[in-house]
Amino acid sequence: MVATFIWGATFVVVKEALTDATPIPFLAVRFTLASLLLLAVMGRGQVDRHAILPGVILGLFLFVGFIFQTWGLLYTTPSKSAFITGFSVILVPLILWFRGSRLRTPTVVGSLLGLLGLYCLVLPANLAAVNRGDVFTLLAAVAFAFHIVLVGSYTRRFSFRQLVPTQILVVGLLSTLSLPFDPNLHLTWTARLIFALVVTAVLATGFAITAQNWAQQYTPAAHAAIIFTLEPLFAALTSWLVTAEHFGGRFLVGAALIMAGMIVSELWGGSVPSPPSG
Repeated sequence: MVATFIWGATFVVVKEALTDATPIPFLAVRFTLASLLLLAVMGRGQVDRHAILPGVILGLFLFVGFIFQTWGLLYTTPSKSAFITGFSVILVPLILWFRGSRLRTPTVVGSLLGLLGLYCLVLPANLAAVNRGDVFTLLAAVAFAFHIVLVGSYTRRFSFRQLVPTQILVVGLLSTLSLPFDPNLHLTWTARLIFALVVTAVLATGFAITAQNWAQQYTPAAHAAIIFTLEPLFAALTSWLVTAEHFGGRFLVGAALIMAGMIVSELWGGSVPSPPSG
């Protein structure tokens, strides 16, 4: 619950920080700091060679997810970003179905509700009116869904203490290597930016992602996902309190449909089946 609150609240923090930095340098500093902290605390400066490849794969999906989510926040609101990102919870069982798991009826109903909710969120008038930030965030949701599936698979074979520092380090390295490709590169050291980097590196990355990887060893996906569905609500509440964001009727309907889809898919759908071996 605490990790979910942190994730939800930091949508606003990141949105504000992007006034002082473009997404790539922000992610480079955030994840490099977090990886150094995690390597020192969890890995004790060492990483099991057998966990390197799984950690790199997890890091690749995490990088894609965060880069698109952060880019998206340049153009969309924190609450909208959080609800679209939350669609990943519905995508997880669909990915497992493509891998050979049985797809339950509540999952189908939940996915349809989620898709309808996304329509309300990202199509205010017509297809031409779709915000580019909404599209970026939807791509992030897909990447995060694959990350969740792979975390559930890898943490049964490797220690989360080895997987977490590696994947965070990979995101930091990829972000750093991407710096030359940022056409609008800038990073201005302000109190607001430093605060955002500390909060996101230590809490939203170091603590929250570690908690997710640890929990997926033991917690049925249905139970974890119900907690994850609170993230968009925390994000919307924080955005309303901090930025006085206004929520129109269509936004509220779309958000409610996505929440309903998450709950139907996870609460009444039972535990998400484990991915088939191999």
